[in-house]
Amino acid sequence: MEIKWLGHSAFEIITSDTTILIDPFISNNPVCSTPVEELNPDIICLTHGHSDHFGDLLELAEVNNPVVVTNAELAVFLQKQGIEAVSMNIGGSISVRDIRITMLDAKHSSDIDFVEENCIPGGSAASFLFTFEDGTKIYHAGDTGLYSDMENIIGRIYKPDVLMVPIGDKFTMGPFEGALATHWMSPKVVIPMHYNTFPAIEQDPVVFSNFVKQLNPSIDVVIMNPGETYEVPDFNDED
Repeated sequence: MEIKWLGHSAFEIITSDTTILIDPFISNNPVCSTPVEELNPDIICLTHGHSDHFGDLLELAEVNNPVVVTNAELAVFLQKQGIEAVSMNIGGSISVRDIRITMLDAKHSSDIDFVEENCIPGGSAASFLFTFEDGTKIYHAGDTGLYSDMENIIGRIYKPDVLMVPIGDKFTMGPFEGALATHWMSPKVVIPMHYNTFPAIEQDPVVFSNFVKQLNPSIDVVIMNPGETYEVPDFNDED
């Protein structure tokens, strides 16, 4: 299994037979070098309605006919655009292609901000936990601030192996808060995201890594460049 960072919060999770695309901000993403035409997702998961996460979802859904998974309000919006979308809400789970997808909380706004009219309601921002057949759990925290359920629920109940966490500050957690959230959730591996896309969220990921190592040196921090791929270890072999 591989994880490819496309920049910002956009990731591909690639297994032997399935590609999951999360928050497909591609063509207008200034740090993404992957052409949208090269993407062929089987599943697209959308954490919230902001344009830097919604991105190229409509084009990708029309061309590739993936299973689109998002919250109830965004699903209705997509259905009005002719896209079939699976509606979920916080705490629920579905199975798609033998992958269990659980929608969890995120502390952020979610209004759809790219329509010609004023912003329209986009429901609640969310995060996604993916549980694969071999038991590996990958958690995309979405855009979020720090909140105690990261420790009390996600860390203690869901126990992700791999975590993608925002560190850009201003709109999400910064490096210290992201490191504290990582410590609370205690994954084996953490990948920072949602930074250095725009001047407003410029950060040094090494600062984040140093905070993580101070709080929990057993966590492996993987700093990626957009377009790079990380091979997910077989965590079962480590037990």
